[in-house]
Amino acid sequence: MTFLKTAAVTAMLGLTATTGIAQDVTLRFQHFVSPNSANPKYFLDPWVEKVVAESNGRIKIEIYPFMQLGGKATAQYDLIKDGVIDGGWVIPGYTPGRFPEAEALELPFMVTKSAEEASRAAWVYTQHHLMDDFADVHLIAAHMHGPGIIHKTGDAIEDLSAFAGLKLRGPSRAATLLLDKLGAEPIGLPVPQFPEALSKGVVDGGVITWEMAPSLKLDELTDSHTDVAGDMSLYNLYFIWAMNKDSYNALPDDLKAVIDANSGLETSAMAGRAHDTGDVVGRALMEEAGNEIATLSDAETARIVALGEEVTRDWIQEMTARGLNAAQLVEDAKTAVAGTRSETVPADG
Repeated sequence: MTFLKTAAVTAMLGLTATTGIAQDVTLRFQHFVSPNSANPKYFLDPWVEKVVAESNGRIKIEIYPFMQLGGKATAQYDLIKDGVIDGGWVIPGYTPGRFPEAEALELPFMVTKSAEEASRAAWVYTQHHLMDDFADVHLIAAHMHGPGIIHKTGDAIEDLSAFAGLKLRGPSRAATLLLDKLGAEPIGLPVPQFPEALSKGVVDGGVITWEMAPSLKLDELTDSHTDVAGDMSLYNLYFIWAMNKDSYNALPDDLKAVIDANSGLETSAMAGRAHDTGDVVGRALMEEAGNEIATLSDAETARIVALGEEVTRDWIQEMTARGLNAAQLVEDAKTAVAGTRSETVPADG
């Protein structure tokens, strides 16, 4: 009888322990673009599938596009920080001045046109310079998109004179600073507002990636698409994929391990590859639509590079006045990019 009682108690304790270990968790993440655009289609959705599979279905993740859980794209970081959502996709540049060290990666011609390479560099740089800035959230990945392209109504741009007076959408401070140097009238707009601004004539065009062109209907709203020569991006944008800290900390250790295994350098590279894939698809669709596709000459590109260097010098001066070692941040960003290109990127930070 004593044995049976002992066995029964042991079984109950075992059941309790198993129940604790096997708890299911549902997490709600959101982003601000179409579910058919490159990042959700080729990164976020596969990432969710991988996490769910590796947790044996115990982690369930619901993804809400178009900010369906509420708030604006510009407030996404705070929505995660405050626990309004369990996680999401953030563009730090949507809140200018809040994360100044991240801007070094967004300076003109800083990263390559390979989003995967740029994203590996972004993770390395982030580990060295931005973890304190993002201490309010649990960071999963840091990445870049592919090269920014100039999309506009009318003919493609052939030389710098064509920028004069153009009202062009810019996504970040660095991008708008460069557009200003080029003689355009930069207008800062988040992605969701760009198509309406085009349709109403508020802007003549803007800079954004190939991969976003189809979901924004740029085949209908613009006529031409212009890239710079060479293998460096005219501009690029920095993103993070992050969780609410309490949501992460509430996970049992074995489920934290699943999230951890799907975080870091390779996850950041996966996000970059998604944008590379989307760029190929997006450009092909613009070509099929009959839109004009152009690449600036080496000489005109060199003139833009020179203006980009002015933007970088101005940025260093401004950030130095704010107390940052801005020159070193630029050098560290360049080092991270060079390390990626020579395939000598160090392990996760």
